[in-house]
Amino acid sequence: MSGSGAGGATFGTWGLVPADTTEEVRARAADVSAQVAVLPVGSFEQHGPFLPLATDTLVACAIAREIAAAYPVHLLPPVTISCSHEHAAWPGTVSISSVTLHAVVRDIAASLRRSGVEALVVVNGHGGNYVLGNVVQEASARGERMALFPAAEDWETARERAGVLTSLLTDMHAGEIETSILLHAHPEYVRPGYESADFTADDRRHLLTVGMSTYTESGVIGRPSLGSAEKGKELLASLVESFGAYVELLTSRDGDSASARG
Repeated sequence: MSGSGAGGATFGTWGLVPADTTEEVRARAADVSAQVAVLPVGSFEQHGPFLPLATDTLVACAIAREIAAAYPVHLLPPVTISCSHEHAAWPGTVSISSVTLHAVVRDIAASLRRSGVEALVVVNGHGGNYVLGNVVQEASARGERMALFPAAEDWETARERAGVLTSLLTDMHAGEIETSILLHAHPEYVRPGYESADFTADDRRHLLTVGMSTYTESGVIGRPSLGSAEKGKELLASLVESFGAYVELLTSRDGDSASARG
């Protein structure tokens, strides 16, 4: 799969790994006033019996690829294992500590700055990566340019645009949104069974204490039966549109941006 960013420089992506050469990165940088890198962060955790352990990584990469096709950003390979401790009851789930994930993202940002890329957007595909918000807060306090995407508001806008019927509260894990994005971006990874796997548990107040297995036997919390490839396509299109405000904010030299108005 290949495409071209808004700056005109071509890029290539095969699977989850960007295929840019160093010359393509240099050419793209020459066309922009400030470089922005995009880092997908996923996870390796259970997603019920019909979605792969790598679902969050696949989702983050799908978002990041669409962004790179629309904006002249430096697309990075994904972080594929993160903070999935609440899913430890299911076979296959692997986690790292929040301290490790914090250090990895901070080190990547520092390395990018040394090569002239001042801004980093972390595209998070896993809701349990709470520490990423702290990474961005701390970087911003140090005067560095970093953002976390998508925000809840971006997801809500995308949900409404795509006609996703399940609320963000109910659509917690392996539900309508994730199933839709994979049906669009990676249908070969979606196993049969999502059509009859709906399960909801809106009151999850003790999740961090007792883990996911207290609330769902299957690992699903949401309505995957409502997922469709068309909804997945529209979800990604909306997120790409929302990303424009982040680019504007991070590349504004004085820190002011129209994005702050809305």
